[in-house]
Amino acid sequence: MSLPSRKQTAALLSVALLASPVLAAPAGTVPGKVFDAAYVSVPPIGDDQAQVVYYRLQAGVQRQGSAHVYVDREFHTGLLPGGYSTFCLAPGSHTLGAYLDDTPDYKGKRSDLYQASLQGGKTYYLRVREDGNTFPQPVKREEAERELVTSRMQAHTLSRAASIEACRHYDYLVDESRFKHYELSSDVLFAFGKSASDDISAQGRKAVRELIDELQRDDAQIRHVQVVGHTDPIGDEAKNQHLGQLRANTLRELLIAGGIPDSVISAASAGNREPVVFSCYGNRVQQIACYAPNRRVVVKVELGRPVEK
Repeated sequence: MSLPSRKQTAALLSVALLASPVLAAPAGTVPGKVFDAAYVSVPPIGDDQAQVVYYRLQAGVQRQGSAHVYVDREFHTGLLPGGYSTFCLAPGSHTLGAYLDDTPDYKGKRSDLYQASLQGGKTYYLRVREDGNTFPQPVKREEAERELVTSRMQAHTLSRAASIEACRHYDYLVDESRFKHYELSSDVLFAFGKSASDDISAQGRKAVRELIDELQRDDAQIRHVQVVGHTDPIGDEAKNQHLGQLRANTLRELLIAGGIPDSVISAASAGNREPVVFSCYGNRVQQIACYAPNRRVVVKVELGRPVEK
């Protein structure tokens, strides 16, 4: 058998590359993954950076395609309905904007976008407008976090914006004396696999009542209450994510019914991504019992002033 010529080898290589499924994906995309983790409140940022949370509502969508977000005239991400992106920039003047129906001209690379002067140490919440206006809609934190409770991190594109920096969240900037933490066992609140208010046991209702009493003592100081549902790893990951959200939503509704203002409470799910117990063995009944500490609802309360010791 004769060996192929150099020209034939090059031709065969070209055919192979064109047929490659890796190259079939559009440039700048991440194959197989559209959304990642559910939104959880972002921590404070240092004075040497400004933090931006850019998001798109699930409701009121007029165009189903991506809203292409540009930072300093460079593509950052394509927000789908219900998606969000968090990024940091050096303090100073930056151009920001989101374009719907942006292809194939990619107007955001050359059009005049919204120019903002971002201050160090601040977090800005920006919402995509659905009316064709490319300027972001600034939103107050309380309103934004209510709208973000069902949002997922946009993961299907890669940022090409050179001015974006990895966020540096300095631990010493977080004044933990302003926070109270509560952890309720899901097995106290709900039966295994359950999430509705009617599923809560008498012991669970007593625990919720005690939590409400505690929160009401701090009512004048409360700035934000974050409810996060956690599950064990048994079963499908997507279903666990949904179950954690349903449980968090139920507890949020009970807190509101107990007199805590709905404007300060957000609910989110961590699914099975933050386990307390990592490996359990045995039959299903034994695993359910072993993984019980993972099934919990965590409540983090931010107060306007330090907690008195």
